[in-house]
Amino acid sequence: MADTPELEVMPGDWSRALAVVAHPDDLEYGGSGAVARWTRDGKSVVYTLVTRGEAGIDGMRPEEAAVVREREQIAAAHVVGVDTVEFLGHADGVIEYGLPLRRDIAAAIRRHRPELVLMTNHRDTWPGGPWLNMADHRHVGLATLDAVRDAANRWVFRDQVDDGLEPWDGVRWVAAAASPHATHAIDITDTLDLAVDSLREHRAYLEGLGDESMADPSFLRDAAAEAGTRFGGVLACEFELFPM
Repeated sequence: MADTPELEVMPGDWSRALAVVAHPDDLEYGGSGAVARWTRDGKSVVYTLVTRGEAGIDGMRPEEAAVVREREQIAAAHVVGVDTVEFLGHADGVIEYGLPLRRDIAAAIRRHRPELVLMTNHRDTWPGGPWLNMADHRHVGLATLDAVRDAANRWVFRDQVDDGLEPWDGVRWVAAAASPHATHAIDITDTLDLAVDSLREHRAYLEGLGDESMADPSFLRDAAAEAGTRFGGVLACEFELFPM
């Protein structure tokens, strides 16, 4: 679209990031190319998964899927230079927005003390069409935005402070990948192959998908090229950036 504004450059003056998403594979569908670029540049990124993705494979019982998908997510993270992956244990598919979710995410923020928090799209729809976003993504995204402020206030979730988790007010930005309202981007020309390899680590999940287009990691290249049309023609990963 001719009137669509150019994307701005993602901030780079930070050293620690925390990625908070609902499911294994969420980061691989949009953000892992940027993560690979940042870890290659010496930045630290930690992954926090709200669920273990146990409801994500139709042909596999949740008890088995949880083990498989946790293992696949850890492998996918290692491909892009992430060594710390934690799982909060909320129930996949029925995540509720509320204080328990905000509490757990605030605790993760206080533990890891990031300057940048990453998440996936919390809007009602996805870019490029009228496709509805699922409740888990919307609820986790909104809770993450709120938990950033919760983590900074010592009088919110005071039991965490009593247990030694000091407040953290150092989050400067929250960045949502795959948002239909992207504002910023980063060049991932040199790390796109790592993003594709990272997604391919989700073998059981990809095999279980009925949508062949979503099961083909090469579609990440098309998405990166599309983002690049608003970012100097390079392969890019785009984000909706919220200054905090």
